[in-house]
Amino acid sequence: MPSLVTLAIVDNVIRVSRTKESREANCQHGLVRSLVSNMVEGVSTGWTKTLSMVGVGYRASVAGTTLTLNVGYSHPVEMPIPKGLKVAVEKNTTVVVTGYDKEAVGQFAANIRSKRPPEPYKGKGVRYVDEYVMRKEGKRGK
Repeated sequence: MPSLVTLAIVDNVIRVSRTKESREANCQHGLVRSLVSNMVEGVSTGWTKTLSMVGVGYRASVAGTTLTLNVGYSHPVEMPIPKGLKVAVEKNTTVVVTGYDKEAVGQFAANIRSKRPPEPYKGKGVRYVDEYVMRKEGKRGK
């Protein structure tokens, strides 16, 4: 906790207040308020990231605590699932990451996406469901 901000719990309400008025205290106040809000929302409803795999032969599977991705390499990519996260695979091409920690959910989803990010010419790769991939035209023939 920064020294410029204090937390108080009164009647099941978390109050974030500044110890003094300054620009840095204002910034720290907003940061702490946002982090506490994310923690409360994570515990009450949870966080979810959904990824879609686009490409011929691209698929995923979960076995125990390991996520296995087949994304066009000569070998399957195996990723250990961090503690506190749940990973579900729907229809072999949709990966759903859920958990109570927003940062951990987002980081693991970004690690999955980094194994084969979407490319701009054909749109193949691993992308977030709500992500738009800008497409390029490519070379022109004569």
